[in-house]
Amino acid sequence: MSEQFNEFFSWAWFLPETFQGYEWANFWALNLLWLIPLLMVIRKFVKFLKNPVLELSLPKQVRQTNPWILLRFIPTFFFFLSLILIIIALARPQRSNERVEQFTEGIDIMLVMDISESMDLQDFKPNRLEAAKNTAIDFINGRFGDRIGMVVFAGEAYSLAPLTNDYELLTDLIQEISFDMMEAKGTAIGSAIASATNRMKESESVSKVLILLSDGESNAGNVDPLFAANLASALEIKIYTIAVGKDGMVPYGTDFFGRPQMVESYLDESTLREIAKIGNGEFFRASDGNALESIFDRIDTLEKAEIEENRYKETSDYYRVYLFWAMLAFFAWLALKSTFLNNFLLD
Repeated sequence: MSEQFNEFFSWAWFLPETFQGYEWANFWALNLLWLIPLLMVIRKFVKFLKNPVLELSLPKQVRQTNPWILLRFIPTFFFFLSLILIIIALARPQRSNERVEQFTEGIDIMLVMDISESMDLQDFKPNRLEAAKNTAIDFINGRFGDRIGMVVFAGEAYSLAPLTNDYELLTDLIQEISFDMMEAKGTAIGSAIASATNRMKESESVSKVLILLSDGESNAGNVDPLFAANLASALEIKIYTIAVGKDGMVPYGTDFFGRPQMVESYLDESTLREIAKIGNGEFFRASDGNALESIFDRIDTLEKAEIEENRYKETSDYYRVYLFWAMLAFFAWLALKSTFLNNFLLD
């Protein structure tokens, strides 16, 4: 209690920076300050009309040079100071501290990425794999509250990361993906879907999503892609498939003279379409880097977690401080108004 009392007597309450930090609950009340000069003029006019009880004549030089004549303004000063402080208290200076809490029931997403040798083709810059990695990282960084995992595959599937909210760790793992992670050659799409499904089978999320990104036909592994898709669908996992690359001749490396070499690329689009259909998702075809980014943006729009936001506003009122000082100034005026100060060398 004593600490609060001592705080009332701090000069900091009257510093300009203190008033700059205030919010005013009754800002209109500050307009009443314009009445103070009007009251001063009215008071002067009333004094002019009144006949003084006793007139005192002093030499003009005394009136101009004697500093004691200023004492007559002290009671008036306290009166108008109390009015100013009352108006400030009426305007209710405040400071607010707003706190925001966000709650989200995120979704679970497994990214399943093909890292077979065909992903080294250069119809994307610098190649299909690097373009897919960069787009996946951008997708991850755009999520909020979701758990995301990663499976990579070539001739076999490998679970790179379980479902996690550690996006920084996941980003680092994706950046380290390379073609030499897998010794087995080929494209085991069925095994990759089965591995991702196994990671998500214990999930209790309201929405589970699998995003499969591949550029070839399934020619490896011991799990049929459509069987794996049906298994994922039975666990209520939605599957989006992305076919990366172009059919036909595409650039791959350079020859002895530095000219780009062309190799033939084949994409089994029908299987990826059927997988997406079974998984109640969508199939997308990405023929360049811009299309791939647009596809991930589209999936990002389709699969959004619902975010609930609670805002708490803590407001502190400071009108009591100025009302306290207004009372002190008013009592000072009452104490001085009938003393000799109020009539000291009256004009």
